[in-house]
Amino acid sequence: MIKIEANSAYCYQAGGGSLAFGHPTYVQRQADTDLYDALDNGEYCYVLNARQMGKSSLRVQAKHRLQNENIACISIDLQGIEKNITQERWYYSIAYELIKHLGKITDFDLKSWWNKHDALSYIQRLIKLIESQLLINISKRIVIFIDEIDKIISLDFIKDDFLSFIRFCYNQRTEKQIISVLRLCC
Repeated sequence: MIKIEANSAYCYQAGGGSLAFGHPTYVQRQADTDLYDALDNGEYCYVLNARQMGKSSLRVQAKHRLQNENIACISIDLQGIEKNITQERWYYSIAYELIKHLGKITDFDLKSWWNKHDALSYIQRLIKLIESQLLINISKRIVIFIDEIDKIISLDFIKDDFLSFIRFCYNQRTEKQIISVLRLCC
């Protein structure tokens, strides 16, 4: 990390990673407006760019603005889930990241719920979890930010399933009213 002190009034730090909301070195871009508007309008968004180009900082800015508009935001950083993991543990980790947002809203036993629905595929469990817990207990629009989506490339199991899950959620908006409040941003 590099720390630059120009004078006693300003102290800037640089060293990679996302910049906090309101950080003095964050430069607003057209992408800030485009992403916020698209998510606010119910679109599913994919932010594509090379590494270290501000995607995570863009997410932080959008998340802050959306939360100020009373939209629930959940961030899942796939970098925080180990890559040498079983498929079930990987999907369970995604479910855990989703459900921990409920926190004070409900006392939910994810492990029991997950095991109770073991006849379903992992994707079906995620969908059922979102419909039966997240969308029922959060009575407002929800944006799920999935950061570091490129980490799925290194998984030893089928990666297309998770991308199919994202596509399924998008397609279900027109068929299931309950899903229409959900947005995803990768």
